[in-house]
Amino acid sequence: MKRLSLHPNILQLHEVIFDQDTRTLSLICELMEMNVYELIRGRQYPLSESKVKNYMYQLCKALDHMHSNGIFHRDVKPENILIKHDLLKLADFGSSRSVYCKPPHTEYISTRWYRAPECLLTDGYYSLKMDIWSAGCVFFEILSLKPLFPGTNEVDQVSKIHDVLGTPDCTVLQKFKQSRVMPFNFLPRKGCGLSQLIPRCSAPSLSLLYQMLAYDPDERISPRTALQHTCFRELRLSERRALGLHRTIGVMEDSNSMTPGSVEQFWRNTRQGRRQQLKHVAEPLSRYVLPRYPVELPKLNMAAPTPKVPYPVSSLPALEIPHQGLLPAITSKKCHSRSMKPREEPHRSTLKSYYMPPLERKGGGY
Repeated sequence: MKRLSLHPNILQLHEVIFDQDTRTLSLICELMEMNVYELIRGRQYPLSESKVKNYMYQLCKALDHMHSNGIFHRDVKPENILIKHDLLKLADFGSSRSVYCKPPHTEYISTRWYRAPECLLTDGYYSLKMDIWSAGCVFFEILSLKPLFPGTNEVDQVSKIHDVLGTPDCTVLQKFKQSRVMPFNFLPRKGCGLSQLIPRCSAPSLSLLYQMLAYDPDERISPRTALQHTCFRELRLSERRALGLHRTIGVMEDSNSMTPGSVEQFWRNTRQGRRQQLKHVAEPLSRYVLPRYPVELPKLNMAAPTPKVPYPVSSLPALEIPHQGLLPAITSKKCHSRSMKPREEPHRSTLKSYYMPPLERKGGGY
């Protein structure tokens, strides 16, 4: 347990105390708020599917860490899954076993409702895949707030499984018969299916649930493969973003101890990464290649400019004004044409010449 407790989704073990008087061993672990059974007990409305996915994502991480270290739990159930501030941790490793131990294992292990078919139909011939079956049962129970296979005994437990998933193929039953002393024959059943029990469940969650509850342990999904399922796609993306931000902040905090050359190299790598990202964004635009032949633009229907119409302009003759006295003298000339029309119609211009009328000055004043 000390080796496993380093994982964030495994209950941390602080200290081990052995009492000489009572000959008892005590494990001091971190304090959690509640277990999953206490979380869903008495609830009238189910949890949001996003929160359930978050819990199952952490549970698969804990199982993957255990199996990678050669240990399988053998008693995964809501009471052994602890929660604190949306952080899930797997606990109670009293039934754990090494994956390198040769079967047969202990027959009566794990709680009956979460026991895999190979544990029910064989004499201890099961493997670490039993943990993922139990996790699938927990997955369904958190979604629906009720147990999936509440059997009263082993025979009723198998019957409950067949009512939902149907009777397995003969090839699967042959695997179990090889290690079972008592023969068994099941009536063929189709099963109602999981979608009938949780109709509001999304397609990705339902797909993962079916893979976790595969009757054949060889076809059952592993925790590591389950972490890559489309059901957890958003959680993986948010986890990567948080990890990248954490690394950037860590580098910035350590920048005080960095040399100027290392700081410059860090920012150079950051700029190069930004350019590479912009390059990937611009790649779809590069697909639109310009044609090699000249492209003729369409002609526009433009109105022709209006031609300028010349208008006759009347010109006045130059006047010779001699400078005599204070004011220049004006030489008056009479109009040569008597048929001159009045000025009331100035808009009718002609080519005739006009002259100023004579002016009579009085006393040379103003």
